[in-house]
Amino acid sequence: MQSRLRVQGHPIQPMLVTFPLGLFVSATVFDLTDVVGGPAFLGEVGYWTGVAALVAAALTAVAGMVDLWDVPGDRTRRTAVAFNLVNAVMAGMFLLTCLVRSQSPQRGASAAILVTELVALAIGGVGVRLGARLMRQFDGPRVEAGGLEALGGSTGEIPRPWPSR
Repeated sequence: MQSRLRVQGHPIQPMLVTFPLGLFVSATVFDLTDVVGGPAFLGEVGYWTGVAALVAAALTAVAGMVDLWDVPGDRTRRTAVAFNLVNAVMAGMFLLTCLVRSQSPQRGASAAILVTELVALAIGGVGVRLGARLMRQFDGPRVEAGGLEALGGSTGEIPRPWPSR
């Protein structure tokens, strides 16, 4: 299957998935530091990192829905739908924590918010596993080049991205 959204032959959605996941993890780390007694501003940094992650998750969801259009109606489609639903649940839980925190003036984290974020990250771990399964189903078995062959040539010469003058 070929993705409709591609950059130089590479599908966009697998690249985009790393941004919200990394930002959600970062937000949780900031909130953990705030809850265990770190500087108070880290709670607000965690809040805004969560907001940035939600924006990235929305863009990733759009790319995922476009890619879902072309997935064949078999086991791969079920995996892709489950992957998107799991990521939506994780993002929804973080949205809930951001909405709760937006009502407070300091936007700091609490123990309940931290637990909710940790559960959301555990759900996101299931999404990572489903995403890895999808990549295996789409790509199939492949042989990785090792040594100098991985650089693009058998001569050991590094190819230039543009012609030399």
